[in-house]
Amino acid sequence: MRSTGHVSRIGRSLMAVTATAAAWAVTAVSLAASPAAAAPTDTTTPQLGDTCTAADLGTRHPYIKTSEVSPTITHFKGWYVTEGTTGNQTIDTTTETTISVSVGLDDKVESSFSAETLGKVGVTVGLNVKVDYSSTSSVSNSVTWDFHQPGYYGVYKGTKKVTGTYGSLNCNRVQQDDGSWALEWIEGSGSGSFTTFTTLEEGAVRCQDSVPAGSIMARAQDLLDCGPAAVKARHAAGAVAPTAEQERDRLVQRPALTSGTSTEQSGAAGRGVQAALDCEEAVYKIAVPGKPLSWGAPLLDDGVRLRPSTVFSAHLDHWRLCNVTEHNGVLEASLWNWGNGECATIAEPDAATERAVLLTAACAEDDLQRFYIYRDVPGSSKIGVQNKYTGFMTGYDRYADGEFIRQYSSGRQDGSGTYALVGV
Repeated sequence: MRSTGHVSRIGRSLMAVTATAAAWAVTAVSLAASPAAAAPTDTTTPQLGDTCTAADLGTRHPYIKTSEVSPTITHFKGWYVTEGTTGNQTIDTTTETTISVSVGLDDKVESSFSAETLGKVGVTVGLNVKVDYSSTSSVSNSVTWDFHQPGYYGVYKGTKKVTGTYGSLNCNRVQQDDGSWALEWIEGSGSGSFTTFTTLEEGAVRCQDSVPAGSIMARAQDLLDCGPAAVKARHAAGAVAPTAEQERDRLVQRPALTSGTSTEQSGAAGRGVQAALDCEEAVYKIAVPGKPLSWGAPLLDDGVRLRPSTVFSAHLDHWRLCNVTEHNGVLEASLWNWGNGECATIAEPDAATERAVLLTAACAEDDLQRFYIYRDVPGSSKIGVQNKYTGFMTGYDRYADGEFIRQYSSGRQDGSGTYALVGV
């Protein structure tokens, strides 16, 4: 369900719940839940089909493919207020659902691509959502409320959970209707799912209150045991059991990636049995355009670096494209190094790590060793290189002898992620 309404803050730490106040609260919620104006168009990042340049070959941007907004209760307790027990009370609620912000493999939202993705989510659904890492489990579960009337209340905290899928915009050559070629932003590799949420609301609602359908307050009311008064009285101040859906949400936890650096974890990249590869005859240097440095495989286990070509290079700067496929004009290949007989890869523990170092390892049937190659128009050797598994683009921090080739979630926006595939 798409929502363009703006999130409302329902309740405060101390608020008198009278019949008049309740009526005003419901009115306020109704107004807040009314459809808002259409979300503004995002003009800060490229759109599918826009033109790009060769400097963009090593970069990417997100776009939102699907989105869903679900009012969700994160903390709840059913609370029965009898005559003589009204007034200010602090209730410790129980956790119903935990929502954590994540984008694809990045469950801590540490990369620039993830932050950009969540920013576009907010524009798409017309809500102010969390754009950095946060979790509803980090908030206090206590709610202080001033009860002026007896009754059966649902004391709650809740939010609008926003989920969906995103895609990756990459620059690549596209043949035009007249047969000519041009660079355009296309749907590239690196799709995934995201989760975020809006600012938490808190409040108290009774069975007899009239609330807007589909609101956070209505979700809280759904959790109340609105049966006969005799039944309600038997479990005064008791928590209402979570629904089956909420129990499922509790059991779903993202697998944590093992920590470690690319250099330290190079052995984890796979030094096992070499897979048989179908490599093209052509041999290439993956070079910085117009400059002498190019990718050189490591002599030790420290990673691929920018190196000059010399008689002592021992073919460590020579690469072949293996098991090549092509889809919508984008090449997919394993990058086999002539000098050490291994394939370029990212260590699995570093799959979601910004600036993780590119390694080589024994060639295997593994998406960490597969790369997408985005190409300039025919006649140009310029390319961008993207890891299939992580979706990150390759680049380097500075142009210098011995500088590591690394992965960057959005690529290098200064153009340093664009290389030249030069035949040797």
